[in-house]
Amino acid sequence: ETPRGDIVCGIVGVFGHPEAAKLSYLGLYALQHRGQESAGIVSAQGPVLTRRGGMGHVADVFSRDVLADLSGNVAIGHVRYSTAGDSNPANAQPFLLQHHRGPIAVAHNGNLVDAAQIRSDLEADGAIFQTTTDTEVLLHRIARSRAPDVADAIVEACREVRGAFSLIFLVPGRIVAVRDPLGFRPLSLGRVDGAWV
Repeated sequence: ETPRGDIVCGIVGVFGHPEAAKLSYLGLYALQHRGQESAGIVSAQGPVLTRRGGMGHVADVFSRDVLADLSGNVAIGHVRYSTAGDSNPANAQPFLLQHHRGPIAVAHNGNLVDAAQIRSDLEADGAIFQTTTDTEVLLHRIARSRAPDVADAIVEACREVRGAFSLIFLVPGRIVAVRDPLGFRPLSLGRVDGAWV
């Protein structure tokens, strides 16, 4: 199957608030119109990243108990509406994985027009994919980067793809937000109680 992005989705990130996951939940609830297929949040407590999510609406996926598992002052979230590709839990974001620089999570809105060719090249070089989304192409590029810092690897990987997209990456202690060079998928930055959202 041809990999594809999540063309109409909602993403949110919170940095520096003791209830980052709860603020992310509220942000996703407000963005529910952008995706009703799945919802997810990744939070960071020091070097530990925790993911919770599933299929369905935000209010159905996140009970009080589930939100209580998401501690820390940094979080990112995603609601998905797929216009193509599989509708299954493997494609629910944010994705969270481990690589040689440590844990990394990503929430993606938009699409990469060259993802199919990049994916084909990566698979020919031995890469194994777990989803049918083009978000995973970026994660492979980041993992293969020789850049010394994960933020530099993210920038390098995003410069190598074409499309209309906005992304929020979470690594321990940092959020890296990216939008496509032409701003087709813009990002908004604000503050709530001193926290960046």
